[in-house]
Amino acid sequence: MSLPVVDRRAALKARHRRAIVDAAAALIAQSGGTTFSVDELAERADVSRRTIFNHFASLDDVVTEVCSEVVGAALDRLDAIASDEPGDRRDVPLFDEVAQALRSTDFVTPLVYLTRVLGDEGGSSPRRVLTLIKVFAEVSSRLTAALAGRHPDADPVDVELLVGALMSGLIVIYLRWVDVTGAVDDPSSREAWTCLLERLLDATRSGHRTVASSLPTH
Repeated sequence: MSLPVVDRRAALKARHRRAIVDAAAALIAQSGGTTFSVDELAERADVSRRTIFNHFASLDDVVTEVCSEVVGAALDRLDAIASDEPGDRRDVPLFDEVAQALRSTDFVTPLVYLTRVLGDEGGSSPRRVLTLIKVFAEVSSRLTAALAGRHPDADPVDVELLVGALMSGLIVIYLRWVDVTGAVDDPSSREAWTCLLERLLDATRSGHRTVASSLPTH
């Protein structure tokens, strides 16, 4: 039995979008950056310019999609929380569970890729920031759902606040890590990332009381 017309159209759209993203990823790998044009992308994906803009508002959006997939795939360790048996770690405090998942995730490899592809642009690249917001928003949603399922007695708002604070903090420490290390992948930069991550976890665990206590009073 043939697929309904609507299903065939949806499948074709999905194939075109996948072809565009895959072609952009190949061009990025080939050039080491994002210097390719829309025409080059269309030719590589075997689609028209119009098809590209039917799926993406701009070439930057295509690049952001590629980077989101690369970074997002590397963060799958955070989803391991959802794959555990529900009772395996129910007695582990919520914060400790998320902290351990963050510690065991290799952030450096995808973030080096992201920085190389999107460039510096004279400071904190807007494209880098927007890409990270998109990536971590998706991760935040998955992680929040997983934790809510494993900790049904927890207040959903508390879960969202904890995950949101940590995801936002990851963006902050990433930008600091780029400034400090130049976004290279070596033992020193990995140690710097570990230190920044622990600082984020400590600040979140303490409710930033340490930071607040160091501020001048009037």
